[in-house]
Amino acid sequence: MPKIVLLSGDGIGPEVCAEAVQVLQAVAPDVTVEPQAIGGVAYEQTGQPFPKRTESAVAEADAVLLGTVGGAHNSPWNALPRPLRPESGLLALRQSMGVYANLRPVKVIPGLESLSPLRETLARQVDVLIVRELLGGAYFDPRRAIEGDAAYNTIGYTRPEIERVAKVAFAAAQTRGKRLTSVDKANVLEVSELWRKVVSEVQSAHYPDTVLEHEYVDSVAMLLVKTPGRYDVILTENLFGDILSDLAAVIPGSIGVMPSASLGDGPGLYEPIHGSAPDIAGQGIANPTGTILSVAMLLRHSLGREAEAQRLEKAVERALETVRTPDLGGKASTQEVGAAVLKSL
Repeated sequence: MPKIVLLSGDGIGPEVCAEAVQVLQAVAPDVTVEPQAIGGVAYEQTGQPFPKRTESAVAEADAVLLGTVGGAHNSPWNALPRPLRPESGLLALRQSMGVYANLRPVKVIPGLESLSPLRETLARQVDVLIVRELLGGAYFDPRRAIEGDAAYNTIGYTRPEIERVAKVAFAAAQTRGKRLTSVDKANVLEVSELWRKVVSEVQSAHYPDTVLEHEYVDSVAMLLVKTPGRYDVILTENLFGDILSDLAAVIPGSIGVMPSASLGDGPGLYEPIHGSAPDIAGQGIANPTGTILSVAMLLRHSLGREAEAQRLEKAVERALETVRTPDLGGKASTQEVGAAVLKSL
């Protein structure tokens, strides 16, 4: 019997996770769900944003479903020492799970083309998977400091770190259009020179039938919104991936509909890409679509239930034809969207 650890977290996390769990149990009634604490809520309960109890439960899970972490800009949590802040709990979770590859599909849901900032003809072309390295680079490199009026962060990668995330991206490309764009800044960064070299070697050794192109990050940022149809799978390092995936997140019209999966050698971590949205928390108007679609990714990648994943994705499309939260121009509540997906199933 598969066990899913539920980390609802802060802000709107509990609201969107409640709807996602109902949907998960409808399509996979044999799955057990174990709630645990993370983020600011966990700090209030235990004095740690990623308590040992949560870490132990996660280690024994088949997958983890995460809501959101963090509070408002003026939250007292932001005045805590960095290791105690809610966001540090998220980084500790990722590191504990060893999830080194973040998969973020970017696709405009049929019927929502008019909400995209792109022209509808361009919006219909969008179907890209961004694979971001998640445990290396500037965010995790220990060579960092503030020294008086100077500060520095280091972007460091090793061959094994690049190889493992590249293999995830190439494997994903095999199930799609067999086209992969590796993004770097090799014209000015030595670390990008190594990145480009290793990715090319992985392609020639293991995936010769996948077309590989190398592009600079600044060019991709422009072309992703100018001619999005040129991209199928995008592979990049942590910092560049953070920026590009957030840029791409506006294309579907609302970040509320965007799911993600973070994969490694153990349990996968699934979460919507939006933040904790403390300004609307508790109002019942948060969009649960991204969390529900994250459940579809959980079914696909961690439980191997492709049929159920596709069934759920189609149910979401049908539900959004008539029931939409305010971020999508509608008036429906969080619970009404969840109910519409259940009915569509």
